[in-house]
Amino acid sequence: MLTVQVVLFDGFDLLDAIAPYEVFNAAGRHAENAVSVEFVTAEGPRSVTSGVNGLKIEASGRLNPQQAGIILVPGAAGDVEGDGPDSIPAILSRTAQTELTGLMEQTFRQQDIVVATVCGGSLLLAMGGLLEGRKAVTHHLGMAVLGATGAIPVPARVVDDGNLISGGGVTSGLDVALYLVERELGPRIAHAVEQLFEFERRGTVWRETGLAPGGQKQKAAGEPNIAADKAPAPYTAGDNQIAQASVFEGDWDATIVTPVGKMQVKLSISTSNGGIEGNATQGNETVPFLDPILQDGKLTWSLRITKPLRLNLKFEAVVDGDDLIGVAKAGMLPSSKLTGKRVS
Repeated sequence: MLTVQVVLFDGFDLLDAIAPYEVFNAAGRHAENAVSVEFVTAEGPRSVTSGVNGLKIEASGRLNPQQAGIILVPGAAGDVEGDGPDSIPAILSRTAQTELTGLMEQTFRQQDIVVATVCGGSLLLAMGGLLEGRKAVTHHLGMAVLGATGAIPVPARVVDDGNLISGGGVTSGLDVALYLVERELGPRIAHAVEQLFEFERRGTVWRETGLAPGGQKQKAAGEPNIAADKAPAPYTAGDNQIAQASVFEGDWDATIVTPVGKMQVKLSISTSNGGIEGNATQGNETVPFLDPILQDGKLTWSLRITKPLRLNLKFEAVVDGDDLIGVAKAGMLPSSKLTGKRVS
């Protein structure tokens, strides 16, 4: 018996969840009831409000992270633009901070569970820090954000990364589910469901097997790194820029106001040997600035943030006396406001 758990959360996208649910149900009918599929939540049986006109769906069970089979996570439906509470990033962030992230972390430790995502479902898991270094896809508008979480975006309709199967935009839920039916039950059952639904899967499922395209050839040892040669040189300050750098020196109590929460961070910035460097402390974790560059009185750098969710943010800031003012950006997310006060 193939057990499929389709996870619901407040604000989920209807088609992301219902299309795979129907595919797996149809597969069960064609395979002598060899498939069991149900809607579940992290909290247990309850009525779940979707992000499509507030339509409610009843979930019959609680997500079991030890149950062998397939666990499918849909994306969210909401405002595509803006940073209000009904925006898709805000819905995904709220959900990532629930018990769901801990339960899904457990599933990745099981050898007999396949995790599948549709559309923003991969972003939901990535925001919880669960997809770092994993190949995945999401809706095309969220690919930059997916990369900012530490996942590796692959622009395909469906991406097979072993025990993680992800689909792109909303309708890719049909493709994901049919691919899993073929993988788990065989092509004849998948074909029968396709005939029933009068739907043919689109595109090639991406897997990291076989020959790589020539443009992605791995660099041989000792071969010149042309990309690195063309990259900007690290910042070094000449005499005329040391004064600019000095205004950033010191410790700063900083606040980052993002569309998905407010973060308190302590920044320490210093100059040494003609260069500028810094680090950020959030809770008990301290990480260095990545690629800090000072130009025309503006300091830019990248930084990995882990709370309230995992994101790689790109910063730019200026100093006005003892005030640090700037912005932080991650993919399609609206810019976050950075403010800081010098403490030393």
